[in-house]
Amino acid sequence: MESKLKHLELIQSVINRMAGNSFLLKGWSVTLVSALFALAAKDSNSLFLFVAYFPCICFWVLDAYFLRQERLYRKLYSNVCDKDENEIDFSMDASVFSTSVQSWGGTAFSNTLSLFYGTVFFTVLVVTIIAIIGS
Repeated sequence: MESKLKHLELIQSVINRMAGNSFLLKGWSVTLVSALFALAAKDSNSLFLFVAYFPCICFWVLDAYFLRQERLYRKLYSNVCDKDENEIDFSMDASVFSTSVQSWGGTAFSNTLSLFYGTVFFTVLVVTIIAIIGS
């Protein structure tokens, strides 16, 4: 039973790391977009607003990657839970579950990510339109 618990702990640490990465990406996304808004307002240079699309899209892509990886490792965790003690091989290969988890694109446009990054992207779009109309 001890080897099964150790294997589950290893997998859980990977899941926690992926979730932490996702949280940090969301924070950095909002921070960078806000900083670019501040630069655009300070210098009255609307080009900074167009640059704000770049971190929004990049962090969206990275977050989708980490969320998909987290889902793969959750499948691996469930698989290890169902195994007998003598079947534990300490494999950390979660790619065998890639067909049972949404694709990267499906993950990118899942409810959780599209709601967050869609809001950020829409905000950048609205601020850009307001800046163009106002100038």
